[in-house]
Amino acid sequence: MDADRLHAWDQELRAAHTRLRAALTATREALDRGEAAPDAASELTLFCIGFCAALDGHHTSEDRTLFPALRAEHPELGGVIDKLMQDHSMLSHLLSALRGAAERNEDAASIERHLDGIGAIMESHFRFEEREILAPLRALSLDRDVTDVLGPF
Repeated sequence: MDADRLHAWDQELRAAHTRLRAALTATREALDRGEAAPDAASELTLFCIGFCAALDGHHTSEDRTLFPALRAEHPELGGVIDKLMQDHSMLSHLLSALRGAAERNEDAASIERHLDGIGAIMESHFRFEEREILAPLRALSLDRDVTDVLGPF
């Protein structure tokens, strides 16, 4: 493992959030293409499922690896970590609803509502997470692969 990686978890988290924001944008763009492409529904389904998998994977990895390590080194962050994990659970339910809507080929307005809700909560969650745990992450000693800690995407 790269020694610098051990001291850059704050940067890794920001980069993960940037990639997830880009995945949400790509999903919205697939929705905007709508009826123009003959395979627009299947493309949108792929984008929705891909975005859902990426965000779910990120949160699952945080819950399993990052948060326990952070809690061990910074027990005073217990309440913050509990709130973040509660957000993860809520987002998981919303992502499941989006995934189902995409698989049922629901209309664009329905998918847009799902994306709007997820986007708003995701952004609020990311900002809270960055505000509350970036400083402790700078000093976190965690010798793990980035994908184990922040998810594969």
